[in-house]
Amino acid sequence: MAELDQQQLHREMTAWRRDLHAHPEFGFEEKRTAAFVTEKLRAFGLEVAEGIGGTGVVGTLARGSGNRAIALRADMDALRIAEQGTQAWRSQTPGTMHACGHDGHTAMLLGAAKLLAEEGGFDGTVRFIFQPAEEWGRGALAMIEDGLIERFPFEEIFGLHNMPGLPIGHFETRSGPIMSAEDNFEIVLKGLGGHAARPHDARETLVAACALVVNLQTIVSRRLSPVDIGVVSVTELITDGTRNALPGLARILGDCRSFRPEVSAAIEKEMRRIAEGHGAGL
Repeated sequence: MAELDQQQLHREMTAWRRDLHAHPEFGFEEKRTAAFVTEKLRAFGLEVAEGIGGTGVVGTLARGSGNRAIALRADMDALRIAEQGTQAWRSQTPGTMHACGHDGHTAMLLGAAKLLAEEGGFDGTVRFIFQPAEEWGRGALAMIEDGLIERFPFEEIFGLHNMPGLPIGHFETRSGPIMSAEDNFEIVLKGLGGHAARPHDARETLVAACALVVNLQTIVSRRLSPVDIGVVSVTELITDGTRNALPGLARILGDCRSFRPEVSAAIEKEMRRIAEGHGAGL
């Protein structure tokens, strides 16, 4: 593209991203986002299929006579987080924002679609896959179960994730996995609540839950091999107690990250062992 055209495309992509950022939608609720994507893809001259896996969109661009196909993928959903920013394009949806950058991913893939539609330069087919519900971990599976691969076949698929801190104009890759798999967990401790002034009459769960949270951190530091990579993060501790009442139930929620199924299984095994030990003391 000419330099002026590159600048124009950059301005368009910036406007798209800001529009998407101002109107975030949670997983499987991306109706406005999907309509936005569909309108742009059709304006670029692509064939578009909507409603794949719920709110997913697939655009198809064919050039030449080649029978090979690749896919480019981006996610569209936002998070249940209240935005604190003050910029003009801040979220207009209370309690929801694009905190993980999927607005940028969507804008980048739209930019790629427009560029390839205008310039061509390939012989075959490119699929542009806009996936819902990535944060749930359900969107890709929903599209596959809806016949994504059979209806829109491709040989390879490529995606990227924004990474603040990298110099502008650069990206990073490597052989093998570059981003970890996620496992969510929930641990429930059940005991007997009571009055805060009479702890000896109860089997309250908060002290056990706090100890459990601390001991979960020993899984990575003491149970995994130092050459393996893993993360155990507790993100929520919820009880049914109140200011002057000891809780009889505590829920511990969080997620784990790993790069190999064997590490994921080892983390789960140790998590169960630790949780059962603390539960036995209630």
